[in-house]
Order: sequence, then C-alpha cells, then structure tokens
Amino acid sequence: MTAPTIRCPQCGKAAEYSPENAFRPFCSKRCKLIDLGAWAEERYSIAGKPSTADLHEAEISNDESDRPSLSTRLDS
Repeated sequence: MTAPTIRCPQCGKAAEYSPENAFRPFCSKRCKLIDLGAWAEERYSIAGKPSTADLHEAEISNDESDRPSLSTRLDS
C-alpha cells in the first residue's frame, strides 16, 4: 500500500503523508520552519475567548504604554 500524497500547506508541492516523511504534512524542513515562524509571529491564531493570561498581558502592555519612554525620563 502506498502512502497518500497531499499538497504541502506552505508551498503547495506534493508531499507524502506517511511516517517516513518527518516533516508531514509539509514537504520539507524549510516549509515546516516557515509555518512555525508564522505561529511564533502570531500571524495565525485559534479563535476563542481570551484566557486570563492574555487579559493580564494586555493590561501590562497598556500600563507600559502610559509610562514615559526611557529617553524621556533621562532627559528630565
């Protein structure tokens, strides 16, 4: 039985979907790393309600934006 061939979600090339393909569903390490980088840069997200940690992080970001920058404080 041959393994099914699918399209790489990153580049569209044919990729074998089997345990022998260490990068499945991607065709190569490069495509797998490009996809991982997109997740790390938050270009992808999973829909849902924000978690408590996300809300806390947003509060911290807002607090920091209200503060004067380091260069402004040093100039004073």
